Amino acid sequence: MKKDLAETRALGILGWVLAQDELLPVFLNATGVTEGDLRSRAADPVFLASVVEFVMLDDAWVIDRAQAQGWPPQEIMQIRAGLPGGDQPNWT
Repeated sequence: MKKDLAETRALGILGWVLAQDELLPVFLNATGVTEGDLRSRAADPVFLASVVEFVMLDDAWVIDRAQAQGWPPQEIMQIRAGLPGGDQPNWT
């Protein structure tokens, strides 16, 4: 996936996380991100990569997000691959 498309879709994933009343506090607590950080870093591709990685921690989140957008779940992995560090091996 090309960088521009990956960034645009990752912004959509961030928006989805922000709209999830139960998931947003988990994201904020797990990452240490503040509301101010969300505003100032939303255009940062490295930050967006971390948002996508957060969503990828739980298969249910991946499936919910993909269904909300009408994407196949593997699209989330393709988005991550298009962002900085996406070409790095995942050892987990």
